[in-house]
Amino acid sequence: MAKVADKYFEIDQWKIIENGYNPAYGEVAESVFSLGNEYMGIRGFFEEGYSGKKLIGSYFNGIYEQTKPDYGHYKGIVDFTEYMVNSVNWLYTRMEVDGEQLDLAVSEVEDFRRVLDLKTGVLTRSFVWNTKSGKKIRLLFERLLSMTKVTCAAQKITMESLSGAVTVQLTSGLDFSEKHQMTDENLWKCSRENVSFGEVITLGIEGTTLQTKKKVYSSAIIEADCSNVKEIVQEQSVAAQMDFELKEKTPVTVVKLVKNITLKDEEEQATYEEQVAVADQKTFDYDSLLSESVEFWNDVWKHSDIVIEGDDENQQGIRFCIFQMFQTYHGAVKGTNIGAKGLTGEAYNGNAFWDTETYCLPFFLFNNKEAAKNLLYFRYKTLDEARERAKMLDCKGAFYPIATISGKECCNLWQHASLQLQASTAVAYGIWFYEKIYQDRDFMKNYGLEMLIEICRMLATRGDFSAEGKYGYYCVMGPDEFQMMVNNNCYTNYMAKFTFDYTLKKLGDVERDDEAAYKKVTDAIHFEEKEAVAWAEMSEKMDIPYHEDTKLFEQHEGFFKLPHVEVDEIPVEDFPLYHHWTYDRIYRNDMIKQPDVLMLMLLFNSKFTREQLEANYDYYEHRCIHESSLSPSVHSILASQLGKHKEAYDFFGFATRMDLDNYNRNTREGLHTTSIAAAWMNIIYGFGGLRSDGEGLSLNPSIPENWKSYTFKINYQDETIDVTVTKEKVEIKTEKGIPVSINVYGKPVELTKDTFTCPYQA
Repeated sequence: MAKVADKYFEIDQWKIIENGYNPAYGEVAESVFSLGNEYMGIRGFFEEGYSGKKLIGSYFNGIYEQTKPDYGHYKGIVDFTEYMVNSVNWLYTRMEVDGEQLDLAVSEVEDFRRVLDLKTGVLTRSFVWNTKSGKKIRLLFERLLSMTKVTCAAQKITMESLSGAVTVQLTSGLDFSEKHQMTDENLWKCSRENVSFGEVITLGIEGTTLQTKKKVYSSAIIEADCSNVKEIVQEQSVAAQMDFELKEKTPVTVVKLVKNITLKDEEEQATYEEQVAVADQKTFDYDSLLSESVEFWNDVWKHSDIVIEGDDENQQGIRFCIFQMFQTYHGAVKGTNIGAKGLTGEAYNGNAFWDTETYCLPFFLFNNKEAAKNLLYFRYKTLDEARERAKMLDCKGAFYPIATISGKECCNLWQHASLQLQASTAVAYGIWFYEKIYQDRDFMKNYGLEMLIEICRMLATRGDFSAEGKYGYYCVMGPDEFQMMVNNNCYTNYMAKFTFDYTLKKLGDVERDDEAAYKKVTDAIHFEEKEAVAWAEMSEKMDIPYHEDTKLFEQHEGFFKLPHVEVDEIPVEDFPLYHHWTYDRIYRNDMIKQPDVLMLMLLFNSKFTREQLEANYDYYEHRCIHESSLSPSVHSILASQLGKHKEAYDFFGFATRMDLDNYNRNTREGLHTTSIAAAWMNIIYGFGGLRSDGEGLSLNPSIPENWKSYTFKINYQDETIDVTVTKEKVEIKTEKGIPVSINVYGKPVELTKDTFTCPYQA
């Protein structure tokens, strides 16, 4: 893979540090220094204004806009897109001294340092401003989002003169006037503007999106010992302009306490109005918010930390990944999903994709049950939209979108939106995985079974029987998006068979365990027993393209006959291929964008023999070009399993530092959220050898050659399991002492609080 690190940030096990400011990395740093709490997210832009390249990004989960392109289309092709919209800049600040405005693109500064502390969640930035009039002012900016009171955030600015008395004019406000970068237009109409002065300064403003009518009410309390306060009320912003008389070596602090309240659905209107009515009441202070944040992150690291000895770069990298996963999603807001960039940028329009259930869900299943449950609840909440999408595609049941915010299909590329069934089968897989880990029968009765039935109805009407009597799917696109309009994609057919079989089992289980619940679900959606009979036949006759002589699963009918391309011989200047090859050229060979058959073999690892795994890995690995950032982790995990340890580490190479080292040269667009989740899988499932698709959990640890040891934690059956691996031994224990049965190197072990130890098996 022709990807190399672009080193910029300092290496530190618990912090992300930028020493000195380089404008060439400005937008990359904005993404890396993003803060989020699932409810809202804010990029690491300079709050005081900056005339250089920037993306002033402030986003809220579930606040989006919609566009309707003006072009004709065939039935089934969507005629609109939805995108997460840039919202209020609640950090808005301007600072002047002697008529000069602070702007790091032109101002003279020294001792610049920016730090994201992974233990506290606080982002700090400090420097000395040397003004044109000869003044020297030390500035410290701090910002913090509450992880528990998710509507709350805070900003603190400390000013200190180093050169005698200085008058500083500081303006602090709430600003809806920024353009949405992807559309180059502002998408807000504002109202309820207010500014009031008393013991503290209070600000408030409401923004309403132009098309979708979503609302954000932003309020702030400013605590400052200032003079000559002036209100500034404009069409899309409110602010307070304050004068500060700084004495030499006497720090002065300004604190802004912010509440941002969103209205996403009409049924939330009453609650929204109640919150807005009391938004200007002080319910927290900076110190309490900081204390709660420290407590939250202490708990995260206690239960979810990965410790690597002997590799500080990957230690920093994986902790950054874990930190960002919890910032992106931790069960705070029921019924939302995870966008491909989280809340850190506008690329992919803030849409969630099928990799939510296949890449992100495993992280939350073993780290945060509530978050995992909420992710799946989003799919139930949007089941009606999936039903409507199925109708558009001449199917029954529910066809889940390949890209979405609201539950509606937002991808206007028909070859993806209409041909990819894996979003629907990934939902079924997610339900199966969640139930397997937590045995949550109530979830199955209240939500899961209905979704499974509707997905099966879609699969039963989207597929068909061949002339030979085999059932399969025609004109589809599997996970490998370089193969379009193919027949009987192995991944698609296998996942459909799994979904049929699992749903039939759950129909029987629920009917046997709770007949009233079974009847409630099946009556509500008019399920008939003959449907189950048909699904059983479809499963039995499913066409799984497998060649016994070679042990190879053929990616789709005719794949083995495609012209071969040696991917390592493609000139580096041809990348990315979408920019340098004609669109149809990409589809005319056996080059693979990202794992397809190998992805299947990871999801259902225990179903395949070692001989099958080796044969398919050896065949497909050198055909994969890894144009997706999700791709290398799958290869690394399987390579670890097959004892190809150097190869596994080479694929792992940029997993934890994809964004910190800007490997794809696109970190400026936002963080690769699902790739961050894949980095966690790469360590836990790859080197840790965790497998969770069989009867119970199994571990087959290996260790990279340059690591001295590593420790990871997984939360399972109300327990936290600690695993430590060195080149001599493996140590495993539970923290509470609840007995947990697992397999270690193929042998059954009952874990307790007493450490289980066995020799390391290379």
